[in-house]
Amino acid sequence: MTACVHYQRHDDIGVIRIDNPPVNALGHAVRSGLLDALDQGLADDGAQALVLMADGRTFIAGADIREFGRPPQPPLLPEVIARLEACAKPLVAVLHGTALGGGLEVALGCHYRVALPGTRVGLPEVKLGLLPGAGGTQRLPRLVGVDIALDLITSGRFVPAEEALALGIIDAIDATDTPLDAGLGAARAVLEGQRTARRTGELPAPAADPEAIARHRARLEAEAPELFSPFRCIEAVAASTDGSLAEGLDRERELFLACMDSPQRAGLIHAFFAARAPHRVPEADASPALTRIALLGEHPLFERLKGKAGRTGIELTDRPDESTQACLIATADAACDCPAACLRIALQPAEGIGRLGEMDADLVLVMPPQGALMELVATGASAEQQQAVASALKALKQAVVVSRCESLLAALHRAANAASDERCAAMEATSLLLAEQGLCYRTSDIDLLAVEVLGYPRHLGGPHRQATLSASATSETSP
Repeated sequence: MTACVHYQRHDDIGVIRIDNPPVNALGHAVRSGLLDALDQGLADDGAQALVLMADGRTFIAGADIREFGRPPQPPLLPEVIARLEACAKPLVAVLHGTALGGGLEVALGCHYRVALPGTRVGLPEVKLGLLPGAGGTQRLPRLVGVDIALDLITSGRFVPAEEALALGIIDAIDATDTPLDAGLGAARAVLEGQRTARRTGELPAPAADPEAIARHRARLEAEAPELFSPFRCIEAVAASTDGSLAEGLDRERELFLACMDSPQRAGLIHAFFAARAPHRVPEADASPALTRIALLGEHPLFERLKGKAGRTGIELTDRPDESTQACLIATADAACDCPAACLRIALQPAEGIGRLGEMDADLVLVMPPQGALMELVATGASAEQQQAVASALKALKQAVVVSRCESLLAALHRAANAASDERCAAMEATSLLLAEQGLCYRTSDIDLLAVEVLGYPRHLGGPHRQATLSASATSETSP
């Protein structure tokens, strides 16, 4: 296996470089490689300081999703970060792109943090039903205080570099062209006494802030009382004010494992994976790119598409000709302007939609009653044609789920509206029918539409997942 963490010395500064595309995720090979490279740097008598950086478009963007649901392999991330923080030589982290989750926790374990312009940092684990489990709930409050730490950790929001600098999460922003140059410059400044390195875990514990804790708890009880992990985040951050770092880390680990055992964690991760590639048509071979699309009639979507066309290589026009490949048709009376050889894509609202197979269209783009996620239904188009349209919409920054024959979203919408008091149960029953009829390419697409458009509880994962779990539980308990 090719090494994905490398060590090299530049004059008297050792550089630890992560190269694990596409997002330098913290998989087992990276965690092991970091310790090996750190040992090399510590053993290198010519290196007076160390720099930790990453190749590619981003710093460490978080955990390796390929390891989700699998037993963890040592070294675990808390051990890696503890070793980085204990490094006897000044250790500078250079952030660019994003430093999220475990990526930010790695940076917090370093002694000095410099970011390139445009960098964003955050601890979004709460969105997956977890909490930062590698020291984030203990080290971040030592830098920013309890109130701000609670805001960032319970929301999971991304923080731009300028705000991160003002809050004290990072120490500097450097407009140097490359992470390597920024890291070498910061390390040189530390060695020359122009900048001060510090170990976050050795900073004093943050002052207790019961008012902030009460305020954030009240906000969560009003906004999301059914969720588990945000309240565990509060407990973990509160523990940072009591006793030593080691005691706080122990409490954080207890709460992290409680979140791992929560059914909500599995539901939220299911929803996360459902959103990864819903525009892909499994049966499609390579499809030609659409570069010229006509927008016929008037629809609010058309203005959004025009605003995103910029550098996509897709030309949008309201005057189709022999070079037009597809027409987006807003109204039935505009359909006559679509050349016979073009793909015909009809826009339809999810509410009150009829049978799609009876429409004069190759595809139907079903518009949601709210939200931005649309559904592209193949009624007469081939898999390759549907994929070409879905890829074009994605290039135009429009989130889309692909399906076939009839609309998943419309069926879920009808079921939810017909049973206003039992919306979730109605969507669950309908999801089983939709899957049985083969209208979806992936059952997770049903879940995604229900969660993102119709307000099905995200922490349950979606109606089909929940209905399947309920059916399985009933089967196991039946005599």
